[in-house]
Amino acid sequence: MATRIPVRNAFYAQSGGVTAVINASACGVIEAARKQKKIGKLYAGRHGIVGALTEDLIDTSKESAAAIRALRHTPAGAFGSARYKLKKYEDTPAQYERLIEVFKAHDIGYFFYNGGGDSADTCLKVSQLAETLDFPIQAIHVPKTVDNDLPITDCCPGFGSVAKYVAVSIREAGFDVASMAKTSTKVFIMEVMGRHAGWIAAAGGLAAEQAGDAPHIILFPEITFDEEKFCARVKQCVEKYGYCAVVVSEGVRNSEGKFLADAGIRDAFGHAQLGGVAPVVAQLVKSKLNYKYHWAVADYLQRAARHIASKVDVEQAYAVGKAAVEFAMKGHNAVMPTIVRVADKPYRWKIGSANLAEVANQEKMLPRDYITADGMHITAKARRYLAPLIKGEDYPPYKDGLPQYVTLRNTPVKSKTGKSFVV
Repeated sequence: MATRIPVRNAFYAQSGGVTAVINASACGVIEAARKQKKIGKLYAGRHGIVGALTEDLIDTSKESAAAIRALRHTPAGAFGSARYKLKKYEDTPAQYERLIEVFKAHDIGYFFYNGGGDSADTCLKVSQLAETLDFPIQAIHVPKTVDNDLPITDCCPGFGSVAKYVAVSIREAGFDVASMAKTSTKVFIMEVMGRHAGWIAAAGGLAAEQAGDAPHIILFPEITFDEEKFCARVKQCVEKYGYCAVVVSEGVRNSEGKFLADAGIRDAFGHAQLGGVAPVVAQLVKSKLNYKYHWAVADYLQRAARHIASKVDVEQAYAVGKAAVEFAMKGHNAVMPTIVRVADKPYRWKIGSANLAEVANQEKMLPRDYITADGMHITAKARRYLAPLIKGEDYPPYKDGLPQYVTLRNTPVKSKTGKSFVV
């Protein structure tokens, strides 16, 4: 008599800021889950873990294979994301009891959470439910963050594409400013994301392949902003090249350790809402040097730009999603698939794994030896690391000049608990 394979359902959710390739990870998870005999249905949480707490689940089995396949080239979060932090069990036991109630009601035995460092913490806490509340569940974290600041993994899905966008944008803007500098704009400042880690700002440096290329200056969160030193360098570049292009990270701080642009607002994780450092720096250029300037804030454009995504990034995003399911099928819990760099030239990588306890709430900063001695550009070592991550094109299908992205049906699952929960 054949042994009956126990079948349980799975839960997948997207968390934190979305990326150009997080849906590629969703595609990897869903396509892999559909091939597993031990997984019944895969439910997605509408707006991350909030969907689990409120029992707002989506039945992904209602989506066609073609629709799921199209996620691979569609930006943002197809199921909705959220910034929501689970507190310690001792502080808010009701939250965990509610999760167990919903998971039991829908027979969920596998939990796949797609996000960054804070999301890894949520996933770790869910993985501990088996011991805390005697409920068997396997929780696997699927890495994602444009900030590239997760530890252990060589790079983070989402970063390669934003890095490509930033490098291409500052190169193109550099050509624009250079052509107008004689009688018009002499300084261009481009603000990019990066609260504490300067990986995205560093990626802009890839555009400068030889002396005089934009960007001429990069301002990193890891390097204290020196007003006099910065202005002197801007003046030097304008006199030497005719113009100056600057990439500045939103997380740049002054000598007192304060963000140059802090909006005074905090998110659910207690992080300061940043944005607006470019006009601050631009005003400094105007007041100290009296140069005509322009500035731009890449903001959501940099992380939503699927049309210019890195092929390497798309492939890695899909691979970690697929690997998460494979890890669960092998009985793993509280782990995260990682990208392991095998070689730089030619670039080769493979999937590895990390324990969530070593990932949650950790940040990987840009190494000091990736930044030049003067603190204003990237080194050859940084270039060797960054260059492979932006390689290759993976264009979405186009129609009438516009990219064609998928919008899922997102069919809701009927409530089985009959209870509401306020988050």
